[in-house]
Parts: sequence; structure tokens; C-alpha cells
Amino acid sequence: MKIGLLFGSFNPIHTGHLIIASYLANHTALDKVWLVVSPHNPLKEKKDLIQVYDRLEMAKLATEDAENIMVSDIELKLPQPSYTIDTLTHLRELYPEHEFTLIMGSDNLKSLKKWKNYELILRDYKIYVYPRPGYENSELASHPYVTITETPLMELSSTFIRKSISAEKSVKYFLPDEVIAFIESKGLYK
Repeated sequence: MKIGLLFGSFNPIHTGHLIIASYLANHTALDKVWLVVSPHNPLKEKKDLIQVYDRLEMAKLATEDAENIMVSDIELKLPQPSYTIDTLTHLRELYPEHEFTLIMGSDNLKSLKKWKNYELILRDYKIYVYPRPGYENSELASHPYVTITETPLMELSSTFIRKSISAEKSVKYFLPDEVIAFIESKGLYK
């Protein structure tokens, strides 16, 4: 089975994440997309990050009825900080029957050379890239294992949603209703 891995902090998961995952699961050669909830991206600040188990629960709530999309907590079981190459290697050992493809935005492709062992990622894994506003494709776009997809361009961000919630503005339609209810019940992002 061909599994696409979309890594993220999902802080919180939103409609944009789900549209990207759905497009890749249903309009490419992938059979399924796994949303890999990351405890903390080593290249990002941790200050606005809520508890990982809350982010995991929101991802599960958002994908309960999703076809071909599931949530993975694999990075919660690995040493921290979690590096993509280590997670990929671990998944390959756990599921040798699957072919794993990395999914990333064009912003991450541009910074891929800063990642731990990025050469191994480019050597051993296919990469599907979705467009991100303000990021043109990098020189890696022509790499034989990199596929630039026609995923709809999403300008929605978790940062915008967190700021909106903090300012007590409505986030209806930006998040699944179950995720909004969870955020409200726990008083998150206030």
C-alpha cells in the first residue's frame, strides 16, 4: 500500500490540512494519507504549542469520518526531538509492506536542506509537494523523487486560527465542528 505521510503540529488541525490530505489521498497514486502528529518541530518555536495529546485528539476528531485518512501518533513513541528521517526509518521497519511517501508544502521543500539527513530522504523516499502562498518551488522541485502536485492552494493557517480564537472571533468553517467543540470545552488558545 502507498501511504503518504503529512507531518505537522496540527496546532490546531484545520480545514486546510484536511483538504490537502483529502486531495492527496484521492487524486494521486497514494492509497492513504496518515497525519503524523509531531510533538515539536525542531525548526520551530515551542511557545504557542499546546499539549500534544490535545492536538492528537483534535486530529482524531477531525478525521473520524474521513476516507483514506488516518492519524498516527508514531512520533509520540520516539525519542525527542523527532526528526523526519528517524520517523521514516522507524515506520519502514514497522511496516515493510508499505511504501511511504513524504508530503510537504513548498515552504518545507525550500528548507529541506536544513533537515537532518535530508540527502537520505531524497535518496530513499518520494516526496509530494503541495503549494504554499508566497513560496515558489525550490531547485529541489526538479529532483526525480519530487512531485509537485496540483493540490488546491490553502491560505489558512493554524496561526491565524489561534489568533482568531484568542481574539474571540468565530472560526466556524475553518475547523470541523467537533474540533471547535473540543477547543471550547478545554478553553484552548484563549
